[in-house]
Amino acid sequence: MTDPRLPKLAEVLTGFSTNLKKGERVLIDAFDIPDAFVVALVRAARARGAIPYVNIQRARVTRELLKGAVAEQYETAAEVELLRMQKMQAYIAVRGSDNIFETSDVPAERVQLVSRILKPVLDHRVNKTKWVVLRWPSSAMAQQAGMSTEAFEDFFFRVCTFDYSRYGPGMKALADLMNRTDRVHLKGPGTDLQFSIKGIGAEACGGQHNIPDGEVFSCPVKDSVEGVITYNAPTVYLGTAFDNVKLTFKAGRIVEATANNTKRLNEILDTDAGSRFIGEFAIGFNPHITEPMRDILFDEKIAGSFHFTPGQAYERCGNGNKSAVHWDMVSIQRKEWGGGEIWFDGKLVRRDGLFVPKPLQKLNPDQLLKKG
Repeated sequence: MTDPRLPKLAEVLTGFSTNLKKGERVLIDAFDIPDAFVVALVRAARARGAIPYVNIQRARVTRELLKGAVAEQYETAAEVELLRMQKMQAYIAVRGSDNIFETSDVPAERVQLVSRILKPVLDHRVNKTKWVVLRWPSSAMAQQAGMSTEAFEDFFFRVCTFDYSRYGPGMKALADLMNRTDRVHLKGPGTDLQFSIKGIGAEACGGQHNIPDGEVFSCPVKDSVEGVITYNAPTVYLGTAFDNVKLTFKAGRIVEATANNTKRLNEILDTDAGSRFIGEFAIGFNPHITEPMRDILFDEKIAGSFHFTPGQAYERCGNGNKSAVHWDMVSIQRKEWGGGEIWFDGKLVRRDGLFVPKPLQKLNPDQLLKKG
């Protein structure tokens, strides 16, 4: 018997998120997930008149390819993958993982090589297709979250099938305010950071590109970032775990970076000329997600959080920064995490994780979860 939650989630992805139309081609990219959900996605796409294509990926196979990666191999792969992506109108990626550290022993230079070569494929997918990406619940994710497998699955489907239309008014008000803002000031334990977002714009994310979702993002003017930031949420990047990341900025550039693994942190930040500049600033407010679990698609949406991202900027609401790196690092400002404040042009916007201006209070958890 098919789990009734599978077709419900498939309908969210093919309907609300990508809004598939008759005749549109959609690539379903399945990373270590059950066949039953791939089938549910295929059926949901067909029900909307779309034409589904499926790509199956396995983490252990990918690791083996990466360990011996050479330029010629991935240049050929990039040509093929780009041609396929150019034929698609939509892209749905569902990424499972039995081991988030599967690529931790892949040499950094191999990962950087492959990321650089495949970047045109990523750019086309992000900028030219309707796309949505989500994780798949696994026992490994349950362990990361400190939950039983059954409890985590219930949490996952509750979060992923949330009525994202409830974000509407508050999310629009936040995006409008960010569009009018020049100076941003972030304050908190180990954090005193200022920058400008003037003229960059802001985009509301309410389930169209990521599931789970709940953020509004912008980007600093590239050379405007000054000060220091300490991230209190743990993070994983390229298969390596990092804690207590602290970055110091001068004229927009990261001039000092420390963490529990300072050497590896700086290796990643030295990937290319753009990896020490910031490509995204975003405010998260998903009411169901309250604790970090080293999975960025969840952690960057934590209620009362923000993320400040070294590396590649988006084409929309970006500052033009180019990099093979895009590393969403998260800081939680709720009181139990040490508190913190966000100021726009000298006015308090959020304190200890709760929005202060009345139009934005609709994004506070008590309002988003209010029945009726």
